Amino acid sequence: MSLDPDHRTAFITGLRHLATFLEANPNIPVPRHSTTIAYFPERTADAQMCTEIDRIAALCGTTIDPGALAHDHYSTALHFGPVRYEAFAILADARARHDAFSSYHGCVTPDHTTVPTT
Repeated sequence: MSLDPDHRTAFITGLRHLATFLEANPNIPVPRHSTTIAYFPERTADAQMCTEIDRIAALCGTTIDPGALAHDHYSTALHFGPVRYEAFAILADARARHDAFSSYHGCVTPDHTTVPTT
């Protein structure tokens, strides 16, 4: 859990400076789509990570996203217009599937690369 007061103050100050900067410089583009600020609890047992996300959901007045559960993700989110604060835990089964999928990374290489002609 990142409740270190110095880090928290620096993070909030950075967000305020970014907002002030963007407001003062209207020709600088902002993302076309929403932006997510994500908090991931320390990796530990699933039950402990879920308890942490439940605690954050209670503080935010939000619920757990049932759609994410189908992918073994446990999350809650709070929206501020196109900016989203999300607390997100990737559960053990999802991490295991990802590790299995990634275990083949770099083992297969194509015979050649097709270069598009212009």
